[in-house]
This record gives sequence, structure tokens and C-alpha cells, in this order.
Amino acid sequence: MTIIKTPDAPKPEQFTDPKAAVARLEALYEQATRFLCDSFSAAIEHGAPTARFRAYYPEIRIRTSSYAHVDSRLSFGHVSEPGIHATTVTRPDLFRSYLTQQIALLIKNHDQPVTIGPSDTPIPVHFAVANNPDLHVPQQGAAGFTLRDVFDVPDLTTTNDDIVNGVYDHEDEAGPLALFTAQRVDYSLARLAHYTATDPSHFQNHVLFTNYQFYVSEFENYARAQLADPDSGYTSFVSTGNVEIKGSEEELLQPLKLPQMPTYHLKREDGSGITLVNIGVGPSNAKTATDHIAVLRPHAWLMVGHCAGLRNTQALGDFVLAHAYLREDKVLDDDLPVWVPIPPLAEVQVALESAVAEVTELEGYELKRIMRTGTVASVDNRNWELRDQSGPVQRLSQSRAIALDMESATIAANGYRFRVPYGTLLCVSDKPLHGELKLPGMASAFYTTQVSRHLAIGIRAMEHLRGMPLERLHSRKLRSFDETAFL
Repeated sequence: MTIIKTPDAPKPEQFTDPKAAVARLEALYEQATRFLCDSFSAAIEHGAPTARFRAYYPEIRIRTSSYAHVDSRLSFGHVSEPGIHATTVTRPDLFRSYLTQQIALLIKNHDQPVTIGPSDTPIPVHFAVANNPDLHVPQQGAAGFTLRDVFDVPDLTTTNDDIVNGVYDHEDEAGPLALFTAQRVDYSLARLAHYTATDPSHFQNHVLFTNYQFYVSEFENYARAQLADPDSGYTSFVSTGNVEIKGSEEELLQPLKLPQMPTYHLKREDGSGITLVNIGVGPSNAKTATDHIAVLRPHAWLMVGHCAGLRNTQALGDFVLAHAYLREDKVLDDDLPVWVPIPPLAEVQVALESAVAEVTELEGYELKRIMRTGTVASVDNRNWELRDQSGPVQRLSQSRAIALDMESATIAANGYRFRVPYGTLLCVSDKPLHGELKLPGMASAFYTTQVSRHLAIGIRAMEHLRGMPLERLHSRKLRSFDETAFL
């Protein structure tokens, strides 16, 4: 019989103080990961152990016994029915503010304590050593012993989107408190570091996605201007490779090789700054980025990219504010069927339109000269123009589409799926149906004049949203029948 060694963790305990509850989560997680790191280091140094080493994620659990309604205006902070609800937790140090807020709402709205203790979900050794720069898990066969005989490894049965997708079966166990299990979060934290070359701790609560590198230099210019202003509230700027500057004149050393999705963070002390992710071209990248950023529970994400204008009345440089999406990107069809409507969120729409008016100094009827609101179509074929156009053009016309790109519908649909407020403001860079193709000379002039203004609008919209109470920003439109308590 295999001997299983575990850390001597304290027994579950009830808390009515959210800060104390989070402190216990941190202590449990630190004890568990230190135990695994020490055991793994010893195994690598001394060879195959004679025992199995296991430690568990900490857990938050609450029991409620009443169907009494909480404030009907709230979209989060309460469970939908009585019973036991629980969630495993990872990296409580990274999520300290979020966890404190969510636990406080749970205690307040149900007038019940939360129970903090070890769960029954093992921590995979890969995730335990991820934050220890002196350790790494070797490839299969390189350790001198079979890794999964001694340590737990990632398990797909707890690393999935079943809760998010509404297919999680908890009939015989506790209902979920959060949208993601701890192992699903750990998986995405590792993927984020890989794809963006920045540590997840740098990500801010407001995320801008773009599909062109041209926006990056403008974002750096804006960041330097903000760092030069002591009243801006911004404290530092982080580039790929975790290169961080705190002064406007500091040199920003760029890595020789950029990651797949270069990412940049203009930070504030409370995490309410702005992150810019260059996802490149295509719905697959858009899905990958949002799949992983969602576990950080941002307060909003917006797409500020380029698109093809589909109406003859549009001009290069005009703006498109999406209020509906024609989803032909195909990458989310298995997770979110195409018949599911992706509604516009009033708070985000108003913030974007207000930002356009402020930056362009146009308003009312005059604003219609440069901005059009309507359906944005997202496709998975960048060269759709080269195929028989009768089918695509007919669908575009029937849907009343005014613009076409490859990412916006994916980002909006994943925002809807992950309960993250979303929006889209695109800039017309070509009009393929009317003979204005994206050619090098036209592109250069266009980018020079429009990128700065477009980015400024996206940033201004985020500033509007930053000043909005969370209970107003996080719309009830994004919540399902049987919803998790945590945002």
C-alpha cells in the first residue's frame, strides 16, 4: 500500500470577517505549496521517494437554509437557492482584493459565516512550483522516477469550463460558488505568462484588445505622459518580459523576441489601470486570450481594432460602435451556440459613445458623420473576398452588418460567456466591397492619422467605466438562472 504524505493543515473554521477568511486561505495555500515544493526538490535531489506526496487547494464553503430574496438589483454576491456552495481557491495572494470583496458580500447578503479549510482537490505539482523560480518540472522520464506515481498532475476533470457553460452537474455535491475551479485558474495563469510574456499580477481590471501592433507605440506614449503627471493616478508601465518603468523618461528595454500576444500594462495601485493586449489577427487568438484573462475577473474588456467598412457611405477612418454581432468566427460554437443573442450592454455603449464625442469634439447629429452604430460581422477567413461573394454578401446584407472583422464577435461572445462586460469600437481601414482595398500606401497614411485618436477613445471609455459602481457595470444581463455568487 502506498503511503500518502500530506501537510498537517488546520481543520475547517468559520469566519465572519472577510479579511481574516482570506488570510486563512493564504496561509493554507502557502503551507500546501511549500510542502509540495520541498517534497519535489528533495525527490529531484535524492531520487525516487517511497511515498506519495499530496496537498490540497484551500476551499471557501457556505451553507444557507432560506429561499429569502436578497436585493433584486444585485447581479452577484449571493447564491440563488439554499444549500451548500463551495469553491476551491488558488493564488489567494493574487486575488486578495477580489476574494475579500466577494466573501464580504456573501456574508452580508446571507447573514451567514463562511467556512475556510482544505478541499479534497489535490494541487498538481506543476502549478505548485510555478511561482518558484528555482524549480521546474522536468520532461517525462527526466526525473529518474514516474512523476504521477509520486505527485498529482493536472486533471482535466477539474480543469474545464463546465460551470461557465452551464453544464456542471452538482446534484450530489456542493453547488459552485465561483465560475472557475482553482485548477482551471492555475491553468490559465500559466498560459497567460506564456502567451503574453508578462506575469498575471500585472494585469489591470480594464483590458483593451487590438489587432495591430501600431497601437502599442501609441499606448506607450500615452503611458509616459501619464507617468509624467503626478496627479494621473498611474504608477508604472509594464512591457513584455515584465520590464517595468515608473518614470516617463526611463528606458524601456524590449525583448528581442516578442511573445504571441504582446501585452502592456499601465498600472494603478488598486489594479484599476489599463492593460493592452495585441491579439493579432484571427478569432482563435481572440478566444485564447479571453479564455485565460477571464479567470482574472476583469471589470470590462473592449475591442479597439480595425475593420472593413461595408457601406458606401462610410469613409476610411470612420468609427463603428457594435450593438450586435454576426458570429461566423466558428471558434465558440461548441461552448456558446450561435443562436444565443449577444446583447449590447447599455453602460458600455454609453461610455464608448461619450468617449468618441469627447475625443472628436462632435456630438449629437454631427457625431453621425464619423460614427455608425450597427451589426459587426466576424469571420474566420481573412481572405473571404477571394471566394464566391454572393453567399457572404447576402448574409451581410440580411444581418444589416456595417463592418466586418475577425475578432470582435469572439471577444464579445466570450465576454458574455464569462460574465465580463464587453464592447467594440472599430475603425474602418478598408472598403473591399467598394474597391478600396487595404494597400500599403493607404494604410500608412491611415494609421498615422487615426491610431492615436482611436486608442484615446478606448482609454477614455475605460476611464468612464472605472468611475462606475461595480453593481451597475456588471449587468444582470450577463447572469444566468442558477448563477454563482462570485462575480
